[in-house]
Amino acid sequence: MSQRLASCSCGQLTAQVVGDPVRVSICHCLACQRRTGSVFGQQARFLRENVSLSGVSSEYIRVSDEGSRIKFHFCPNCGSTVFYEPEGLEEYLGIPVGAFADPGFPVPSVSVYEERMHAWVIPPADAEHIR
Repeated sequence: MSQRLASCSCGQLTAQVVGDPVRVSICHCLACQRRTGSVFGQQARFLRENVSLSGVSSEYIRVSDEGSRIKFHFCPNCGSTVFYEPEGLEEYLGIPVGAFADPGFPVPSVSVYEERMHAWVIPPADAEHIR
C-alpha cells in the first residue's frame, strides 16, 4: 500500500497518508485562487482514518459558495496549508496536492468552478467538468 508525506514549507506540520486518494480535484473558485496564490487549487481527499497528522497548526474557517464551512489548517511558522476539513464530509481530510511535492501524484479526475477558470488553463480532458 502506498504512503505519501505532505508537509508545510518548513517541515513543522505534516500529514502522512496511507493508500490512494478517494478523489483528486482542481478548483478554480476565487477563494482557492486567493488561498493558493495560484490560478487554481488542487487537492486530494483521503479518508481521515488513513491520515496521520503531526505538528502544530493554526486554523482559518471560511464559508464556501454553497454555504458550508471549510476549516483550513496551516503552519503558524511558514503559513503553508497542509490539510483542511470540509463541513459535511467529516470522514475525509483534504490535502493540497502541492504539499506532497510529488510530480507523480495522480491526475485530477474532477475540475470545479470552471466558469472562473483562467482562459489558458486546460484541465485533463477526461476529468468531470463542473461549471
